[in-house]
Amino acid sequence: MRFTKMQGAGNDYIYVNGFQENIKNPERLAIELSDRHFGVGSDGLVIILPSKRCDFKMRMFNPDGSEAEMCGNASRCIGKYVYDKGLTDKKEITLETKAGIKKLKFTVTKNKVKNVCVDMGEPIISPSLIPVSKIGDSIIGEPFSVGDEQYKITCISMGNPHTVIFLESFDNIDLHQTGYSIEHHPLFPQRTNVEFAIIESKNNIRMRVWERGTGETLACGTGACATLVAAVLNGFAERKAVLHLLGGDLLIEWNDLDNHIYMTGDAITVFEGETVDRF
Repeated sequence: MRFTKMQGAGNDYIYVNGFQENIKNPERLAIELSDRHFGVGSDGLVIILPSKRCDFKMRMFNPDGSEAEMCGNASRCIGKYVYDKGLTDKKEITLETKAGIKKLKFTVTKNKVKNVCVDMGEPIISPSLIPVSKIGDSIIGEPFSVGDEQYKITCISMGNPHTVIFLESFDNIDLHQTGYSIEHHPLFPQRTNVEFAIIESKNNIRMRVWERGTGETLACGTGACATLVAAVLNGFAERKAVLHLLGGDLLIEWNDLDNHIYMTGDAITVFEGETVDRF
């Protein structure tokens, strides 16, 4: 099986051309290939497929084998993959995901995609739709206890669930323990991604992310979008800001005309490879 390793803002995935490869057990394949010691090593597996509704379709699997709704960074890399490999000559495409249809627009330099802007759609703040097991219209800056610590959480869905916590510093938090505990908290029936953010200015936010089914990653596109929405709803930021993640920067804009979130960032091919028979 041929594959391509790609990354966007350090969020790395293994991409497989589903037009050519027949993946019978993607859950097991994601677990084995994502292992950074015995496999290729990645934040998960992405399969690019034909779509009856869009130009392309994506399926994404976490390193634990669970299937995710979508990934913003992965969707940008799909844009680069299909254009650079000649699967399309369009500079704007539609992508079918489990979180709905996403629109991608490419910046092309020397016949290669450099940056991709993704229309991530509208954020969801209704607890029942995120989902969060709590009655009400929204969860914005509400007290939340985990272990002996208490935080204020804001819950957003970008097609997948996110819980955002604003901090003064990353120094005094055990991100792994806290992230895992919140991900698996009974308040979140489908578990949740967890973002820890520091407001540096109205247009600059520094963040780290604990991804559901993965652990801490260098970046999360939907998480960056959710963090900007949470910052705006709490009065901490303007509607357009640079999100600084461990793996790089993402420009996020919450458009006040159509209520959509637009995410712009790089997409980079790391290497190509072929699996051995055991996979």
